[in-house]
Amino acid sequence: MDTIIRPTSTQDTQHHSHHSHHDRDNKQSALQQARNLPLPSKSDMLRRAPSVEHFWHQNSQLLEQAWAEWETTEHDLPVLDDSLFDPTLRDAVTQAWHTPSTETAVKNLWQEILPDVYQGQLFDPAQLSTLRHYLQAIADANIPIRPPYGIALNSNGAMLDARSLGYLAIPNFQAFYHKVMNQYMRPIARLLFANVYGYDTQTFGFSIQYQPTGDTSLQLHTDASAVTMNINLNLPGEDFTGSEVDFVDRHLGQTKRAIFKPGMAIIHRGSVPHAAHPITSGKRTNMVLWLYGDNMQIPRGVGLNSHIDANQRWTATHSQPDNFAPF
Repeated sequence: MDTIIRPTSTQDTQHHSHHSHHDRDNKQSALQQARNLPLPSKSDMLRRAPSVEHFWHQNSQLLEQAWAEWETTEHDLPVLDDSLFDPTLRDAVTQAWHTPSTETAVKNLWQEILPDVYQGQLFDPAQLSTLRHYLQAIADANIPIRPPYGIALNSNGAMLDARSLGYLAIPNFQAFYHKVMNQYMRPIARLLFANVYGYDTQTFGFSIQYQPTGDTSLQLHTDASAVTMNINLNLPGEDFTGSEVDFVDRHLGQTKRAIFKPGMAIIHRGSVPHAAHPITSGKRTNMVLWLYGDNMQIPRGVGLNSHIDANQRWTATHSQPDNFAPF
């Protein structure tokens, strides 16, 4: 905000100056105000200074308004719709929602590469440029975006879920994000992991980009999720070296190294240890999605929900979003 320089004349003049300044501020759109916000420093974000959380909290409403306004002013934004999904998966998922007993066709599209770790084609590689163009438009919007610095301080990443301060509050993007979570990820997770039902009511998501000059790797860790889906958004021909992901089965003493391909997703229990190797050339762009229960509950061993039927798996959850965010 500009400094108010008060005149030395009468009180009436002071009053008039104050209101003129206030009116000038009000004429700025939410988009303009958001673009003028001074961002927290990188060092403050790295050490998670209280001022950083205060910045995102204080400006949350303004940023939501700015993203909604931005969407109405961007006339060349690509449309995010069902055409982005792999056609075979899309047809099988659509049929399962209509007739749950056909869900085996969905399950057959996921290959188990290690206990509790599956891979499959989520997005159509031929359509990924649409999503990437959309994300590039977001990056060029000049609206403050909170990076997922709980995972890594990533200048090209963003928080995707409304439970996160500084999230991508773009109405059409949010509709697409919820389609991925509710129509695809949740029923697929219920299908692949026997006792996840009931621990999948809450959603969380972020995007991240690995590159040699920025965030290059992620050490061995587990997720605070019931189920995690990691989707590669690289375009065909957008190659990189390194950045393989290792999944560890401590019971079998085995490690499986997965290499991401365009549009491919790996879905796994959050409790499976995994690590990303350093990237040595190119960039790897990913969207990471989590499901967990209310109050961040996750399943412990085999629970009471292991024997649900197909109709329950292909039923929408009616839980309300809570305020718990992992980071």
